Amino acid sequence: MRALDRLEQLYAIGSGLGANRIGYSPEEDEAHALARSWLEEAELEVEVDESGNQFGHSSSSPGIWTGSHLDTVPQGGKFDGALGVVAAIEAVEQAGRGTVAVFREEERGCVGSRAFVRRGPLPGAFVELHVEQGPRLAAAEVPLGVVTGIVGYARGEVVVEGRAGHAGTTPMELRDDALVRAAREILRLEEETRQIPDAVATVGRIEAEPGGINVVPGRVRYSVDVRAPDEERLDRLIALAGIDRTHAVSPVAMNERVTDVLRAEIETRGLPVVELTSGAGHDAGVLARAAVPTAMLFVRSLNGGVSHSPDELSSTEDIALAIEVLTATLVRL
Repeated sequence: MRALDRLEQLYAIGSGLGANRIGYSPEEDEAHALARSWLEEAELEVEVDESGNQFGHSSSSPGIWTGSHLDTVPQGGKFDGALGVVAAIEAVEQAGRGTVAVFREEERGCVGSRAFVRRGPLPGAFVELHVEQGPRLAAAEVPLGVVTGIVGYARGEVVVEGRAGHAGTTPMELRDDALVRAAREILRLEEETRQIPDAVATVGRIEAEPGGINVVPGRVRYSVDVRAPDEERLDRLIALAGIDRTHAVSPVAMNERVTDVLRAEIETRGLPVVELTSGAGHDAGVLARAAVPTAMLFVRSLNGGVSHSPDELSSTEDIALAIEVLTATLVRL
């Protein structure tokens, strides 16, 4: 299967465990050069914008776009982002219409697609094919899912003050341990987030000062990432976490007209239509927030739904079906 062969070629770029194509690195550059050769092989007109995003235009229906990104997290998986690009090339070539979009640096804030939506004329519609990056489709025993919306999120840093002291001479009853305080706050956030449906909160980084193994921590900083499918739940999480809402990204719904086409193509093949919200951000979310009619098609993730990991996996059969549905969707749109 050509799409899988191309995924292997992308995966071979760079060195080390997993995929390592950090945004705007030489490895991402090499991946974009390889993608350009495939766009040219498909006889698409290639355009590169000032941010390095790459587009392959067919001669027919250039207003309907599909694609994803080629950058990865460190030690990432084979399918995240890259599957959406190789599938887009296959679909546009088979459909004989549409445009392939290959965005730069999605993993660290959708840099390429954010720059793209500020540049001027936008697509008439955008469809992104992506692996689910979770276990829900596998649990439902279905190969494909239709995304109804992408969660909103907020990130910030919390600082907890205490009083540093000697680990051996400061009695437990007299301590003001900033790390213990922070631990209680983090546990409270975890417990209360569990009471909010479809909401998640993550503390991914903790720094204790002064950092000596024989010193009671006097100050702690920790990061917080909160996500929810609507504004009300996102606001609750932000208040619980005690972080600033200034740079929060709002949830966004997918376009019903474009999504209906995906649903119809799945139903035509005798498959159940499973709808779900994406807990991860995507380039599709950036285009949707810019008022581009947008839809997303998820492909079942195996291995427990693991992603951002070399263990990321989707089956050949599911990928072939997804490309078939994407191609038919482009034709119908």
